[in-house]
Amino acid sequence: MLPVPVGTLKLSAPAKINLFLAVTGARGDGYHDLLSVAAKLTLADTLAVDPADGGFTLECDTADIPVDGTNLVLKAAGAFAAATGWKGGARFRLEKRIPFGAGLGGASSDAVCALRALNTLSGGLLDEAGLARVAAAVGSDCPLFLKDGPIVMRGRGEQVESLPKEAYARFRGMRILLFKPGFPIPTPWAYGRLAAEAPRSYVPRAEAEAMLAGWLTAKGAPVDRLLFNSMERAAFSKYAALPQVIGELRERFQLLPRMSGSGSACFAILNEDAPFGPLESHLRGALGQGAFVVETRLA
Repeated sequence: MLPVPVGTLKLSAPAKINLFLAVTGARGDGYHDLLSVAAKLTLADTLAVDPADGGFTLECDTADIPVDGTNLVLKAAGAFAAATGWKGGARFRLEKRIPFGAGLGGASSDAVCALRALNTLSGGLLDEAGLARVAAAVGSDCPLFLKDGPIVMRGRGEQVESLPKEAYARFRGMRILLFKPGFPIPTPWAYGRLAAEAPRSYVPRAEAEAMLAGWLTAKGAPVDRLLFNSMERAAFSKYAALPQVIGELRERFQLLPRMSGSGSACFAILNEDAPFGPLESHLRGALGQGAFVVETRLA
């Protein structure tokens, strides 16, 4: 067994965006099947972890983030202990930079950092396959954060594979405008809306696979041709501010914004010489000064 390190572990928990997301249908287990290409961002939370005598506690620098058992960090810790029988404990301290209710995977990324930290503290009780099994049980988005680079997700999100390197090279390191209005979009509501409008709300599996394969096999095809999110229709039908702002960005700034995941965060790819200031000013004017607006990059 590996020696247990002494002192604080600090892990970076990156956000993600869905460059491509097609929800293909409902499942019998209450989840939905999907096909997605997800890529991590340089925007990240930080999770500090200290060993403790027993049990798990969580502190956060953001007041509206729950620090009880509903937080995925503590859910992940409980799942790790149950899967391994480990009797140790940890104190988690979370610095939030990724907004919640955004479709950016912040909670899932935090949870995966907790799993990796506990695996280190316990001496490596789980191999990568074991970590993947526990992560999938904690949340559908969790397994993607165990992989380096962008990944392709299938099933309810637990089936992951790395995007081919040639495809990754088409967008690696690109500048990203990321923005979120002051309201979240609850994920259960978004998927419930899709189910209520079935079958027209779903993308047939074969069609989704053909869309992705067409981009992958078109050597050198820009990432703009990949961008797609079938969840936008449901979200935009209720949250009218999003399509309005996206339309303004397309018309005024010639951008191609998309929503990430189930929202409410949206993103657009920026040219290297595009000034950020006018974009930020426009978005804060349209969404309010409390809107989340940042420049980040694809990791």
